Amino acid sequence: MATSTTSPRGRYHHGDLRAACLEAARELLEEGAELSLRAVARRASVSPAAPYRHYADKDALVSALATQGCRELHGSLATAAPAAATPDDFAALAVAYVRFALAHPALFRIMFRTSCDPGDTERDAAAADVDAFVRRAAARARPDADPDALGVACWALLHGLAFLYLEGKLPADPPTAVDARVRTSVGALIDAGGPGQ
Repeated sequence: MATSTTSPRGRYHHGDLRAACLEAARELLEEGAELSLRAVARRASVSPAAPYRHYADKDALVSALATQGCRELHGSLATAAPAAATPDDFAALAVAYVRFALAHPALFRIMFRTSCDPGDTERDAAAADVDAFVRRAAARARPDADPDALGVACWALLHGLAFLYLEGKLPADPPTAVDARVRTSVGALIDAGGPGQ
């Protein structure tokens, strides 16, 4: 009969190893600590070999974190702009995108800057969902513009703004000023979108 193993913090039980490892990895990431399978095992209070049951190596672990981050970002965007049908909806989506980056800087960098497992179809699908949501919202906000060109431009603007704030190139305080700048920038781009051919 299998017995449960509980860490001093009461987080790990048999049957939930994957979730415990992801939680531990996320904590390490947010603390700026070393991210390795060995460090994750220590944090989750499991044997050094335990994480390998779900993650072949560090790249696989990073991919799992990136997948989780993309799903959370998609959820934030969908909550901010469920209809995603007007320029105001797109502005709300843009604010949510930048807010997510500022609230989860280490995770956001993992999602977009760090190499992950190249064969991870789950991560690819989660990232594609975010991309598709942004592109659809941009196309609905400016239906007379070339949808591909506008989608790329809007994605580049959101991503660029997020990293300008993360890198300290733009002041991230107060949050209301950040929101206003994002809305103004997105509005300028949507208003400037040329007609489709």
